[in-house]
Amino acid sequence: MSEALAHANIYTEEDYYSLPENVRAELIDGQIYYMSAPSRIHQEILMFLSKTIANYIDQKKGPCKVYPAPFAVKLFSEDDKNVVEPDISVICDPNKLTDRGCTGAPDWIVEIVSPSNSSHDYVRKLNLYMDAGVREYWIVDPIKKTVFVYHLEETKFEAAAYTFQDKIKVNIYDDLWIDFTELGL
Repeated sequence: MSEALAHANIYTEEDYYSLPENVRAELIDGQIYYMSAPSRIHQEILMFLSKTIANYIDQKKGPCKVYPAPFAVKLFSEDDKNVVEPDISVICDPNKLTDRGCTGAPDWIVEIVSPSNSSHDYVRKLNLYMDAGVREYWIVDPIKKTVFVYHLEETKFEAAAYTFQDKIKVNIYDDLWIDFTELGL
């Protein structure tokens, strides 16, 4: 058994960036996880949220930028074994932006769950994002029509659950609420 573990492949950031351009994948703890093409509903939610957030930032003339996937996020600058592609990344510190994407924790990440990767978003990424210091993390589930909001308080996430019938407060802003009924799903 230990011999099998000794031969397990551990991939790095270099391996991730060597993947073909048309391949969507993430590197988490040295393992490559391939991602399937998103559904139409996934893309509707992605566009709705991206547009709502970007319009808010533009209206307030805020410093933050919204980046929908595919957009590479290297959560820890000294770590070459974690590069993720959140569905939406909101980054308020321009010093974190690079030609390849973002190095450091975004202020807010939204993941839209696909049936094939739900445990990935609910467990693996939740812990990774908390450890990295992401200030707010939303998990949107189009099938269950739920939104889990995790807001970093000191060193742990505070959680709240909502549905697509709710108007949800964005914790990193004083006056941004997202009304999921406007999605019409």
